[in-house]
Order: sequence, then C-alpha cells, then structure tokens
Amino acid sequence: KDTVPIKFGTVKEAEATVKRVRRSGKSFARKIQILTVMEQRAKVMGKKAVVEVARKAKERLRKENALSSK
Repeated sequence: KDTVPIKFGTVKEAEATVKRVRRSGKSFARKIQILTVMEQRAKVMGKKAVVEVARKAKERLRKENALSSK
C-alpha cells in the first residue's frame, strides 16, 4: 500500500492528513505533491481554512528540508 489517504472535509481532518503525510516515509517532493493536491482541491471547494492548513504545512516542510540539507 503505497498511498497516503487524504481527508480535508474539516480543518481537523486536514491537520490529521498533514500529520500522516509528515510521518510517511515519502520523499520531500512527494510530500509537497500530496499537500498541493489537498490544497488545490480544498481551494476549488471554497474551504479557505483547509487551504491555509495545507499552505502552512508546505512552508514548514520547506523550512525543515532547507535546514537539513545544509
């Protein structure tokens, strides 16, 4: 089972998805892709709070990746 299930109906579900993505053993690029999919789908559905959760998670991942690559 190679997939990371994403749920983003509520902010709580979105935060749980972010946690699941961060713990997955996926590469940095794959994690960003998963969060981008969630962000784009939520945006189309008009869920602004969920979009913010996804955006902040992506920013945090990028910061952590930049620190670990130095």
